[in-house]
Amino acid sequence: MTGQDVCVTGLGLVTPAGEGWRAGWDRVCEGRPTAVLGQGMPVPYLACSAGEVDPARLGGARSRKPDRCTQLALLAAREAVDEADLDPGRWDGARVAVVMGSGSGGAATWEEQHRALLREGAQEMSPYAAPSYLSNSVSAQLAIEFGARGPSYTVNSACASGTTAIGSALDLLALGHCDIVLAGGAEAAITPFNIAAYDRIGALSHRFEDPVGAVRPFDAQRDGFVMGEGAGVLVLERTADAQARGARVLARIRGFGASSDAHHVVKPSPDGVGLAAAISQALGRAGALPEDVSHVNAHGTGTPLGDRVEAAVLATLFPHRPLVTSTKGVTGHLLGAAGAVEAALTVLSVEQGLVPPTANLDELDPAVLLNIPRKCRDQPLGLALSVSTGFGGHNAALAIAPA
Repeated sequence: MTGQDVCVTGLGLVTPAGEGWRAGWDRVCEGRPTAVLGQGMPVPYLACSAGEVDPARLGGARSRKPDRCTQLALLAAREAVDEADLDPGRWDGARVAVVMGSGSGGAATWEEQHRALLREGAQEMSPYAAPSYLSNSVSAQLAIEFGARGPSYTVNSACASGTTAIGSALDLLALGHCDIVLAGGAEAAITPFNIAAYDRIGALSHRFEDPVGAVRPFDAQRDGFVMGEGAGVLVLERTADAQARGARVLARIRGFGASSDAHHVVKPSPDGVGLAAAISQALGRAGALPEDVSHVNAHGTGTPLGDRVEAAVLATLFPHRPLVTSTKGVTGHLLGAAGAVEAALTVLSVEQGLVPPTANLDELDPAVLLNIPRKCRDQPLGLALSVSTGFGGHNAALAIAPA
């Protein structure tokens, strides 16, 4: 399929950079990191928190006992629907779908309830334990909240989950299975098990003496990522449908690509062939050439190997050196939500003609042959890419164009 014509009519963000897309976007453009030294875990750790959620703000959803991951998704989705000028009380719910990505789902609920089981027995577990921790709860709760009776599911491709969810949503619209999709990703995995597990494989930064400078995508002194949490939701519609209802179109999603390395459970394939294939697919489906790309929102987690492989792929595919940035320098790594949040930020880049800086980039790794801004760049953008990879060799890319 080429020339996919799906547009974004609304977006919502809840991230460590701020609640609401405006606050988050401002901080990302300022390049102000959010990492802090955490407390109360089995090992020392750094984290980027999205802040507390007032239970009263959940409204009727509060009675359904949503996990924190789902709480963040609900807040982001409400903003996205409102920004799209849609009224769930008036739409045809049978034509509305929900596709969300999450790597860990209700991780906090699972750990809390497992501790209760071991400590006090099964009778002390919450009856909401199962429906709150299952990954499908993220999409199911959104479907309930908005009366979306079309297809509803959660996808998991590790840290590429949010991007994969948006790609799946494109297919639903292209096949006519729905007219509106709430698509994105959510994650709230800053838990004892996850912190210890990621630390055990050496993925996390140990820059404890300098928390704010810990996330260093593409920097020569990077030593791992800092775990973050948050949610990003896009309202997607066929462009013709959005125009027919007089909606404001923020940007168009012109193509999606996905592939697997089939190489290792954690490490990316050193030749980057899988990532290159996903990017090439997205461009092909957009009917675009590599030289059409003017901006890339890279995965750029700050791990030594991951950044180097990604940088080599981008340098090879785009010798004309478009502006490349990693917004994780501000937000931290949002795992399964990262791709959705970064897709939303790429939409804003294209719409506003702004490329955010890569925070904490003091000394570019000599092996990274990319054009990476250290301050926000104000310039018109053509086609942009949002790129994601994940443990297990998942790769995904979105091609995003101006409205």
